[in-house]
Amino acid sequence: MLEVDMGEKAFDGNAAAELGRILRYWAGNLKHYALEPGDGSEIYDSAYRQVGQWAIVQEQGAS
Repeated sequence: MLEVDMGEKAFDGNAAAELGRILRYWAGNLKHYALEPGDGSEIYDSAYRQVGQWAIVQEQGAS
């Protein structure tokens, strides 16, 4: 699950560029995680404000 709060101003009008930067940074760091349920981290924008989080979650009913 990846959740990013775009806020009311959507990154000062640069939502697409900022979200692209966040996704590239997030994807580049995946190698540091086992990608098992429970893994996750906060997500920060280019101003180092926490704007969301990601987590590996197990689907309901999955074992």
